Amino acid sequence: MLHITMIGCGAIGVGVLELLENDPQLCVDYVIASQGSEALVRQRLASFKQPPQVLTALPADARPDLLVECAGHRAIEEHVLPALERGIACLIVSVGALSEVGLVERLEAAAERGKTRIELLPGAIGGIDALSAAKVGGLDSVNYTGRKPARAWKNTPGEQACDLDSISEATVIFQGSAREAARLYPKNANVAATLSLAGLGLDRTHVTLIADPHSDENVHHFEARGAFGRFELSLRGKPLLANPKTSALTVYSVVRALGNHAHAISI
Repeated sequence: MLHITMIGCGAIGVGVLELLENDPQLCVDYVIASQGSEALVRQRLASFKQPPQVLTALPADARPDLLVECAGHRAIEEHVLPALERGIACLIVSVGALSEVGLVERLEAAAERGKTRIELLPGAIGGIDALSAAKVGGLDSVNYTGRKPARAWKNTPGEQACDLDSISEATVIFQGSAREAARLYPKNANVAATLSLAGLGLDRTHVTLIADPHSDENVHHFEARGAFGRFELSLRGKPLLANPKTSALTVYSVVRALGNHAHAISI
C-alpha cells in the first residue's frame, strides 16, 4: 500500500480523495491544511468512511511514500521544499508557481540533497510526453491558447481587460509569454507553465488567454513546430463544479499519477 500525504483540500483535493477512497493500494493518511482552516477541512472530510487526519504541517517523524501538493505556491515554499530535504518524493499540481525566478532550481537542489525526486503533473493538458520528445529533436515554437467561460476569469486581471459580465463574444484578455501569464493568472495558467517546462521554457512559449461568455468548457489548444515536424492538440474539458477555474481532468491526472506509483503496471 502507498501512503500519501496531501497538501490542500480545496476542490482538487476533495475530488482526488473521493476517487481514491475505494482503492485498496492507496491510502491518504494526512491532509495538510493552512493555519486556521482545520475545522473547515475536517467538515469537508466528514462524509468519508476513513477521513485523513488534518494537520497544519507534516509531523517530524512522518515518512509518507509521496507528498502531493494541491494548494498553490505558498504550499510549495512551506511544505514541498522541506519535504524534499527530508527525502520525501513530491508530486506538484500547481506547476504555474514554478514561473517564479529560481524556484525550479531551488526544488531541484532540495531534491538532490534529499536524494529524492519531484514529479510535475500535466493536470488539464495532454501531449506532454510528445512535446518533451520533440524537444530532444529541436523545437522552434510552442503556441498555447486557453479559452474558458467568462466567469472563470473573475478576480483576475481579466476584469481589467473587459467587462466579464457583459461581453457578448469571445474576448482576448491576455497575450504574451508563459512566464507573464503564470504571474498574472496563477490559478488559471498551470497548463501554460507545464507546456513551457516540457518545451521551450517560460519566456519562449507564447500564450493567448480568452474569456468566452458562450462556453461552458475549459478549452486548451497548443501547437508545436520543430525539426520533428508539427503537431497540435485541442482538449475541451469540463470545469469542476466547485471551481470553474479548474478542469476536472486535473483531478483525474492526480489520481492517474498516484495509481502509476502504486500499481504494478504504469502508463
